[in-house]
Amino acid sequence: MIEILTPAEVTRARDTGALVAHILQTLKERSVVGTNLLEIDQWAKSMILSAGAESCYVDYAPSFGRGPFGHYICTAVNDAVLHGMPHDYSLADGDLLTLDLAVSLKGIAADAAISFIVGESRPAESVALISATEEALAAGIAAAGPGARIGDIAYAIGSVLTEAGYPINMDFGGHGIGSTMHQDPHVPNSGRPGRGYQLRPGLLLALEPWVMVDTDVLVTDADGWTLRSATGCRTAHTEHTIAITDDGAEILTLARG
Repeated sequence: MIEILTPAEVTRARDTGALVAHILQTLKERSVVGTNLLEIDQWAKSMILSAGAESCYVDYAPSFGRGPFGHYICTAVNDAVLHGMPHDYSLADGDLLTLDLAVSLKGIAADAAISFIVGESRPAESVALISATEEALAAGIAAAGPGARIGDIAYAIGSVLTEAGYPINMDFGGHGIGSTMHQDPHVPNSGRPGRGYQLRPGLLLALEPWVMVDTDVLVTDADGWTLRSATGCRTAHTEHTIAITDDGAEILTLARG
């Protein structure tokens, strides 16, 4: 299903996006050396529920996972990149942490992810990974707008990631979003311009470039959810929910202040 939101629904989507951005920024500030991933999950739960919102993850049980997920946020560390299940692990200096959060507020969902380095260390490889995903996301957003096609976004994202020298996995990518978290159209992280669904005002998309240093192959943890690089290399993942407007694309999950 491809859902086109009304102007009133897009307004509600702005509120959801602002909440997601606020929670992620708060959790980033709290995630220091020694913080346990289960603490982050509990903080996310508290902030979601106190805002009168609902988690998109707790009862999430797609065919590719061993569901339901049962947690409020995805926490992926170092070689983990997608669907990271919170577990009893305390963050160390130099860890590359990805937080991926999706919530629903007043019937509209928003989805975003941030990758950052914990502590004082700044490993060059991790800095480059994060920068590549952020630049690819910016390129994808710049390519979005009424009349553009999904392939234009995919090509823009993929061009940045390829230029940076990273292999691209095509199994997981961006997606439509609205009254539910995952909808059509699928937005791969590489593609051909001028192809695919034509964007219309009112369409919401979650764009999410992610890469692994030296492989495009994923392996799944015993938890049935957490996806890691097959070689153990580091990974990064950046995501925003955007709304297609009459004159471009509006980022709904951008942190304020």
